[in-house]
Amino acid sequence: MLLQDKLVQIVTNPQLSPKQKSNYLALEAEASLPYMPISTEVKAAMNDGIICDMFEGHAPFKPRYVLPDYARYLKQGSEYLELSPAQDLDEAINALTILYHHVPSVTNIPVYLGQLDEILMPFTEGMDVEVLYRKLKLFWIMLDRTLPDAFMHVNIGPTDNIVCRTLLRIDAELQQVAPNLTFMYDPAITPDELLLLATTNICHCSKPHIANYPLHASAFDARGFGIVSCYNALPLAGGANTLVRLNLKEVALKATSISDFFDAVLPNYCSLTFELIEARSAFLHQKSHFFDSFLVKEQLIDESRFAPMFGIYGMAEAVNILQSLTASGKVKPAKHARYGHETDANQLGYRISATLDAIVKSTPVAHGYHGRALLHSQGGISIDKDVTPGVRIPYGTEPNPIAHIQALAQHHQYYTAGISDILTIDETVKSNPQAMFQLCKAALELGFREFTANVTSNDLMRVTGYMVKRSDIEAFKQCGSRLNTTGLAAEAAVNTGILQRQARVIAHEHSPCVFE
Repeated sequence: MLLQDKLVQIVTNPQLSPKQKSNYLALEAEASLPYMPISTEVKAAMNDGIICDMFEGHAPFKPRYVLPDYARYLKQGSEYLELSPAQDLDEAINALTILYHHVPSVTNIPVYLGQLDEILMPFTEGMDVEVLYRKLKLFWIMLDRTLPDAFMHVNIGPTDNIVCRTLLRIDAELQQVAPNLTFMYDPAITPDELLLLATTNICHCSKPHIANYPLHASAFDARGFGIVSCYNALPLAGGANTLVRLNLKEVALKATSISDFFDAVLPNYCSLTFELIEARSAFLHQKSHFFDSFLVKEQLIDESRFAPMFGIYGMAEAVNILQSLTASGKVKPAKHARYGHETDANQLGYRISATLDAIVKSTPVAHGYHGRALLHSQGGISIDKDVTPGVRIPYGTEPNPIAHIQALAQHHQYYTAGISDILTIDETVKSNPQAMFQLCKAALELGFREFTANVTSNDLMRVTGYMVKRSDIEAFKQCGSRLNTTGLAAEAAVNTGILQRQARVIAHEHSPCVFE
């Protein structure tokens, strides 16, 4: 289709709002630019669906994800925005609201809104609980209505404080798609009662994510980190300059044996992935002038704290393909899904993750966090077909929740920039929220970086990590959606099988005592 025809199609689309049309027109403009110089080998790998640039644009002029230091901003104010330091909660909320509209991302909407309880607590001293509730509730509603994107993300915890508890109360009450929410859990700091409150919220609205705070914190320096977009862990005051992902399924199809995969094919495609990472990062850092912005000048972000995300997906298919290779190097059809169920298949998956970890940690990049990229288990995108996100178990083949967690836990140590699975739990858990609490706590003790669950009867559900309402998916074809991400979720429902996830009961015979 000619570019002009695409533009006409966008502006006449009855399902899109004027703002959404503007966003799509901008994407087409970016896609019409010449692609930055890359080798013919990288181009071929991209054309073959082996390497994907996540449609970040042919000439990236903004980072994929930006994590400003909001605490510093509230304390110092902003010369560029003509704002004095915040003096009370109203001024803090107003200042944050203003800055959010100047924080870019791949979606044009901020994907990180801050560790909100930590940065707002200094402004709540002596405030009545119900007054705080009303102010934060209006703030929460405003975020959903003015930044209508499910990749927008708030962090709370691990400390027990009134802002954290109030936001959990509000999130369960409003059951909004946005913002996404991560609760940081630290067994040395977080009381069980607060974790139970967070996991009970999951039973009713499938939020929040529960992050393993000590595990994440140990991967970053003292300035800290944040969880952004879906479940992506990145340096605070920095972010991700790009995300390039490698399709392990397609890599495995190029191998003639398991040894060929590890010795030749995987290293070759990792090298090509790094070539694309370097090209994209170089354009952003050296030509786009993004790092001349007021965010840098006012020390809200630091160029040295940005890292490329080396993403992978299709682990399940790669393992099954490699185990099905015949002596001649041909693939024989697998009789059933083995990844996630059989020990030898799972062990091969761990070996692949460990190999990727070693490659990423030993490969210098020009624009990285301490000179390196960060490995990421990528959650898939709406156009993916016949390939499973990240290291997840294919939808519809999931084992019981405990076997599910045990099968994947060993992967989590390797994926510094984030890894996630989505356990789909039967609605009976609502009558026993203690079971969700125990399952979550056991998963984190086993080494999960993050615990995430959908409950089948909830209207709110997770797609790849972001939220959507089932009712919105059903209505999208007829009337569109005010939320930018509903269209992606509707496409994912058709292409990726997210609605075929197998709901499991946390039954008595699957008690968390089996983890001990």
